[in-house]
Amino acid sequence: MQYVLLIHEPEAESYPDGEAGQAWKAILEAHTHYGMQMGQAGVFVGGAGLKSVSTATTVRVTPAGRTIHDGPFAETREQLGGLYMIDVPDLDAAIDWAKRLPIAGTGSIEIRPLLPPPSQG
Repeated sequence: MQYVLLIHEPEAESYPDGEAGQAWKAILEAHTHYGMQMGQAGVFVGGAGLKSVSTATTVRVTPAGRTIHDGPFAETREQLGGLYMIDVPDLDAAIDWAKRLPIAGTGSIEIRPLLPPPSQG
């Protein structure tokens, strides 16, 4: 079964010096190692880290029209920092991989099963 591991983390606390800082470089190295472990185990489907929340643009479409905002949809302490897609036998296996994720500080991992693709028939 395929799952996505959504990485939520307090960006300002985890990477106080942004993408140029040592904390950023250390977490990238840790994620590289983690991704290699997933690949060797045959569970890695895909994934990516996300640029800083300061680069986000949010589009909202309502009956009244469309609005475009700089920044994330909601002001929260934690932002979506990246994701991994994995193919594992069950939720317990997905939880096991989520526990190993190298998140900085006080982040959290949301595990969600993927919907099956629409039928082609």
